[in-house]
Amino acid sequence: MIAIRPAEERGVADYGWLDTRYSFSFADYHDPRYMGFRALRVINDDRIAPSGGFPTHGHRDMEIVTYVLDGALEHKDSLGSGGIVKPGGVQRMSAGTGIRHSEYNPSSDEALRLLQIWILPDQTGLQPEYEQRDFPIERRRGRLCPIAAPDGRDGAFTIHQDVAIFAAVLALGESVRHELAPDRFGWIQMAKGAMTVNGQSLKEGDGAAFAEEPVLSMVATTPAEFLLFDMA
Repeated sequence: MIAIRPAEERGVADYGWLDTRYSFSFADYHDPRYMGFRALRVINDDRIAPSGGFPTHGHRDMEIVTYVLDGALEHKDSLGSGGIVKPGGVQRMSAGTGIRHSEYNPSSDEALRLLQIWILPDQTGLQPEYEQRDFPIERRRGRLCPIAAPDGRDGAFTIHQDVAIFAAVLALGESVRHELAPDRFGWIQMAKGAMTVNGQSLKEGDGAAFAEEPVLSMVATTPAEFLLFDMA
């Protein structure tokens, strides 16, 4: 089973400094058909204007993964962590018992684009954590590079849920395959470009849910960048 979530049907919000698209219900956008998929609760495609950003605010009991596509992201939090995340960079935050943070575009002239991902944790009351890491293009080009997983495989972040996240960048005509175990589910989020998955066409911004698909076969029909989620 393949269910496509078309880019143009996502929720939309424009706050001036933030132009965003919601794959699932979030903030003032509510659609009971799209409340998440398995443990995946949020995928927001955020475009943040120069010098704009999210002021200090709090979270609890959520695994938050941010994948930067363009520009730079400046992070500060109540744990004392801080840093700049650029394209190919990923940040992972376990909100746990509570964390406060801000996220800004530090550039005065360059826009920032990122995918903000929330995953429900497998337990509540965890110790808050933050880390960021670069995943160079060489690790993502032509292959599925793990960026987060419960076992921290191959240099990925360790997250507190049975979800593995992979990032890939494909050239025109390039292909990759991923096997899904019989009791596993998949989600693909297109970040840039277009490709086919098991013969189904996906374009920038599209999402797709997969169940009872033992193999996902992805072929780029333009240069493409995407995230793949393999989850219980």
